[in-house]
Amino acid sequence: MAGLRLANPTMLASGILGYSAETLESIVDGGTGAVVTKSVGSKPRVGYANPTIVQTSCGLINAMGLPNPGIDEFVKEIREAKTVLNVPLIVSVYGFSAEEYATVAKKAVDAGAHAIELNVSCPHVRETGSEIGQNPRILAEVVEKVKAVVDKPVFVKLSPNVTSIAEIAEAATKAGADAITAINTIKAMAIDTETAIPILGNRTGGLSGSAIKPTAIRCVYEIYERVKVPIIGCGGIVNWRDAVEFLLAGASAVQIGTAVAQKGPNVFRAVTRGINVYLKRKGFESVNKIVGLSHRS
Repeated sequence: MAGLRLANPTMLASGILGYSAETLESIVDGGTGAVVTKSVGSKPRVGYANPTIVQTSCGLINAMGLPNPGIDEFVKEIREAKTVLNVPLIVSVYGFSAEEYATVAKKAVDAGAHAIELNVSCPHVRETGSEIGQNPRILAEVVEKVKAVVDKPVFVKLSPNVTSIAEIAEAATKAGADAITAINTIKAMAIDTETAIPILGNRTGGLSGSAIKPTAIRCVYEIYERVKVPIIGCGGIVNWRDAVEFLLAGASAVQIGTAVAQKGPNVFRAVTRGINVYLKRKGFESVNKIVGLSHRS
């Protein structure tokens, strides 16, 4: 997939246990086909004040604020992870300008990353609060700058908080993106009924988990009709049926995040086992045979 060889079509999503070589190794032991690290930037970042996570009846809302040690410190974890992991290591990077993305991505690749995933949900410093991933022109600039300095696959993780995610995906691929990850979290919030105060320290956050799966499926389906690069489905995958639904919509692989927090690392092995049983029962010889199948039905 986009130049990477995966033993199975599951991947760890960014933001869940992706902060050290040790935690990533525990995820690999659970059966994942690849891992994506937490998002890292050019400088250390503390993140938002607590509470940063609230559980809902249908998932999690988080407002972490991208806490990370900065790429210069994180390269140590990348180098260590590269020596102990036997699956592709994808480093998630963020920035507030195209130049920042390029700088961080190059350092990550130089340290041993097999691929880069661009978290483009950050506001652009020269814009009035607009997420980079909401502006096709700025997004294209980011992708082009990163592609100019790295020789590894570049994935772009898109936000669903846009009018047309397919249009954004098309802009990213025209600029050189090797794959699209869809989707990031959906803007949400929760309020304490006793105090009448928003629960999260940042007031609003990103909803992940089962609640966003129908939206994510729709996004993957629409993107598949507009671009030719592989799509990585993400959002609400809890079991093999969820994963197969993403594959049928057009995803070549899937990322699992919230379910890892809820069920533990072995969720990857369980999902892979279920996909294999499904393929055998339906008479398909490989995962590739069902990618986008719903478009041909």
